[in-house]
Amino acid sequence: MSADGAVPRVYADDEIDPGVQCVRCDAVCCRLQVVVMPEDPVPRHFVDSRRPGLNLMAKGEDGWCAALDPVHMRCSIYELRPAVCRRFAMGSAYCRDERDQYSRGIRRPIPLTLR
Repeated sequence: MSADGAVPRVYADDEIDPGVQCVRCDAVCCRLQVVVMPEDPVPRHFVDSRRPGLNLMAKGEDGWCAALDPVHMRCSIYELRPAVCRRFAMGSAYCRDERDQYSRGIRRPIPLTLR
């Protein structure tokens, strides 16, 4: 039960919570590690290619994606963003989990295993 006495709704993993809105978020998804595929139309100056065979979205010193517009807290290359960003659904279980982890101050890196 929440502070106002309302019982929170429990969503299934594949359900979208319509109450989750990007305008009320700290661009948490823009802190995730994003793999850039060769077919992604991302401008190359936003790609970190320091690891051979692995291209990632570059990050600023603040930990956010280099393509994030810090004034408006939105993607500056929205039409050219990687496919993985296009699949990240606002209000999805993954989105809600990342927002929850961020709000509790828990940092969980996504492990990348190179084979």
